[in-house]
Amino acid sequence: MKPQRPITSEASDDEHRVLQFRPRVAPRPLGFRGPSGGEAAEHDRPEPNDLSRYERPREEPDDFRHRMLANIAAFAFTVALTAVGIWLAMNIADLRRTQDCVLMGRRDCVRISVPNF
Repeated sequence: MKPQRPITSEASDDEHRVLQFRPRVAPRPLGFRGPSGGEAAEHDRPEPNDLSRYERPREEPDDFRHRMLANIAAFAFTVALTAVGIWLAMNIADLRRTQDCVLMGRRDCVRISVPNF
């Protein structure tokens, strides 16, 4: 099967169009009037390259004790969830091993634990 191609030459011109690249221009701060304007001297300084311009004053200070307790609780929950996941995976593997043994027709599949005296 041959690929279909447009019959008119106009469609092929639209297919290979080159777009002009225009670099972005940084927005000018409010009140900027250009090099001859009066307020331009204040805005000639480059803005700091960190996140300080997004900082806001807080109404109340940080509660580090509460934050540490929340971190400890989250860590304990993660450890408990990991332990439960490992225990569950081990039990599923043991059940699968026992089921495979039974399906093969063997009779000695169950482990017998002997108490230590």
